[in-house]
Amino acid sequence: MAPPVFGDQSFPVLRASPASAQLAPLGYPATPVWAYSTDKAGTVPGPEIRLTAGERVRYRFVNDLPQPTAVHWHGIRIENAMDGAAPLTQAVVPPGESFDYDFVAPDPGTYWYHSHNRSWEQVARGLAGPLIVEDREPWLGEDGAATREMVLVLDDWLLNADAALVEGRWDDLHAASHGGRMGNSVTVNGSAYPDLDIRPGERVRLRIINVATDRIMPIALPGMSSRLIALDGHPVAPREIETLVLGPAQRADVVIDGQLDGEKRASLLLDPGNREWVEIAAFVHSGEPMTASGPDVRPLPAWNSLKAPELLDPQRETLVMDGGAMRGMSEAVFKGRTMDFRELASNGMVWAFNGVAHKMDSPMFRTDLGRTVHLEMSNHSMFPHAIHLHGHHFEVLTRSGTLNRRGDVRDTVVIGADETIEIAFVADNPGVWMLHCHMLSHQKSGMMGWFEVA
Repeated sequence: MAPPVFGDQSFPVLRASPASAQLAPLGYPATPVWAYSTDKAGTVPGPEIRLTAGERVRYRFVNDLPQPTAVHWHGIRIENAMDGAAPLTQAVVPPGESFDYDFVAPDPGTYWYHSHNRSWEQVARGLAGPLIVEDREPWLGEDGAATREMVLVLDDWLLNADAALVEGRWDDLHAASHGGRMGNSVTVNGSAYPDLDIRPGERVRLRIINVATDRIMPIALPGMSSRLIALDGHPVAPREIETLVLGPAQRADVVIDGQLDGEKRASLLLDPGNREWVEIAAFVHSGEPMTASGPDVRPLPAWNSLKAPELLDPQRETLVMDGGAMRGMSEAVFKGRTMDFRELASNGMVWAFNGVAHKMDSPMFRTDLGRTVHLEMSNHSMFPHAIHLHGHHFEVLTRSGTLNRRGDVRDTVVIGADETIEIAFVADNPGVWMLHCHMLSHQKSGMMGWFEVA
């Protein structure tokens, strides 16, 4: 059945189509990718969509790809029909067809949009872009705030010697049963090792987005007086950070100050997993120095639109993660039938939520509109997972390990091996909402479910 096309004919077009991008350093060939575009050729990352909180996002999405696809607006608390979570909230958009997205972005912050069909392949081919929702109240230029901002989209790519994407491994079950399909090249805003301009003493807001399909990215900004001001779009009280760990789909807003003394080049560093920091971009100081802003950073305006969880009598739910290499699981239910691990693997399933792999036939839980849900999530596997709830932000209540902080409000949380995290949220957005691991190889191979708010 073709997806509905509705609304008037004046929608601007957001198109997905084959394109090329210079992902590897100059001297290498351009990489064939799939990319989003508006009025020009497709780019990696996709064109920045920017608006003010309370304004509408309106696009006629046109699919010029050889596969069906859909667009998910990650982290935005929007009406269910616009979430783009095919096949749960809409039918996929077949090649050559279109779908109209029209919704209000209620909350300021740093978000992104990406494919939500065969996402472990389509996002890895380039279908991701930044979505920036500006504050209703002024912040840039105010006392203690930044004078400008940069959007930094971090991604990794699995390239061969000719800088082409490695094909034929989109459904690699070995990778899926471990940390996921990891790349061998990292880009910042679609470029390898870019130089980013900054003036000495200049205060800049970085909007950092990890759009990688599977790679957790620990990053550091030594010498830049880094202060965290938001996570997954939601403000936090400004706090100093030495390193920042961003799982797939997570975002962070960080204020940095350009150096007045010392080296003219300051590195953006990444730990690729071997505890050896490597430079993936550099802030190059040039121009006339600016007056130093001082140590204090102006907080972002509060949302004032997110209801606080009522924890006296919440609905209690649990999410237990099992499976993967080096520990596995003896059995799980898939498509209504209990299977041992060997049979599950033969069906492409190596992970499970609450003993069920890829639970899409019925909700993991149902809750009443306005009810507080207390969700305890336990990772019994040997690998971390980035759990994302659609349509809602949640508060971190308790934690084990070091990846999260009590009181932070997020839409995606990284849970390390053998860790348990408790979160709570007010189910104030009616509809059916996906809950899955955003390490997309894990999502594809079992870590997918949904819940209903009615």
